[in-house]
Amino acid sequence: MADSKPMLVPLPNGPYYLIPDQTLHEIPYLQSSKGEPRANVRGVALCRCGGSANKPFCDGTHGTNDFSDAKITDGSLDKRDDYVGKKITIHDNRGICAHSAHCTDNLASVFKLKTEPWIDPDGADVEEIIATIEKCPSGALSYSIDGVEHRGQERDPMVTVTKDGPYAVTGGIELVGPEQGEGASKEHYTLCRCGQSKNKPFCDGSHWYAKFRDDKN
Repeated sequence: MADSKPMLVPLPNGPYYLIPDQTLHEIPYLQSSKGEPRANVRGVALCRCGGSANKPFCDGTHGTNDFSDAKITDGSLDKRDDYVGKKITIHDNRGICAHSAHCTDNLASVFKLKTEPWIDPDGADVEEIIATIEKCPSGALSYSIDGVEHRGQERDPMVTVTKDGPYAVTGGIELVGPEQGEGASKEHYTLCRCGQSKNKPFCDGSHWYAKFRDDKN
C-alpha cells in the first residue's frame, strides 16, 4: 500500500533515515528461501554525528566516534512566551531556537539582542514582522492575529542541507519519535548535523561554537 508522505526517522545513536514515501519496492539480487523477491521502502541515511567523510550521507562514522543522541538539556527553556502587541502577538520558544539570527539580523527594531523583553511586537509593521517570522527555520517563532495562530506555511516537503549548519526541514515532513517543543511547528524545524547539539535531534546553534564545516555542500 503506497503512502506518499515523507518521513524522517532518527535512528538510535545513528543517522537520520529519510523515507521519501512508504511504497514497497522490490530489491534487486535479494530473494527469500522460496525464491520470492523481497521488497522494502526506499530511503537514505543522513549523517548527524558530524563526522562522515561523505556528508550529508552517513558513512558509518557514528559507530567509531562515540556519537550519542542523548539530549543534555533539562528542558527548562522549552516553554513558549507570548509578546502581545496592538495588532499582532508574537510567540517564542527559546528552547527550540537554532540561533540562525534571521530575526535579529532582518528586523532589529522588533527582535532586540541583549534587551529585555527582547521582542517588541509594536516595533515594525505587521507585514514586516510576518515576513521575518516566516524566515525562522526552527519553528521557535510564530504569531497570532485576532486570536488565530499561524505556525506553518504551504510548502512542498524538502530537507535542505544548510551551509555549515543544520538540516532545515520544511513542508510538513513527519519526524518520527522525538517530541517537539511547546508550540513547535510541525511544518518546519531544524535538525542537528554537527553532532554537538545539547537538544538533539534539534539544532541549538552548537555548530557555530564547534566550527562545523562541510566544504562539499
